[in-house]
Amino acid sequence: MMAIAEILRPIGEIARALDSVANIEFKDFDLAKGQYLYLVRICEHPGIIQEQLATMIKVDRTTASRAIRKMDMNGFIDRRADATNKKIKRLFPTKKATDVYPFIHRENLYSNKVALGGLSEEDSQLLEKLLLKVSDNVSADWEFVKKGHHRKY
Repeated sequence: MMAIAEILRPIGEIARALDSVANIEFKDFDLAKGQYLYLVRICEHPGIIQEQLATMIKVDRTTASRAIRKMDMNGFIDRRADATNKKIKRLFPTKKATDVYPFIHRENLYSNKVALGGLSEEDSQLLEKLLLKVSDNVSADWEFVKKGHHRKY
């Protein structure tokens, strides 16, 4: 059995490996590193605001702003003022984004299939449930630290 401290290593390795593969495969679509994450969320949540998007993918505002700006320049997103508050910019996918989205979605399904190879349906569902719990735990700490607090080890 793995020690508690070692559980995060394979999670990190999996995330980095799949992110690296995706960045290589999506380069042909003019998506820079990690931009596929933004594109997917914007396609799945048209009209999302930058702050919600940053929280969803666990990045700071500056990182999200930089990626969104580049995606806007490359024609993947359309920024529109909110109907009630003109300062709020809502993010919508362009045709270019919706054309790329199905390929990214297929890659995600394939990566899930590969990652879960050899696991039963029951094991896969249990793993999903446990990882969602781990994600919730980490999200709470992420929010805490993001607000300027320090965790006590």
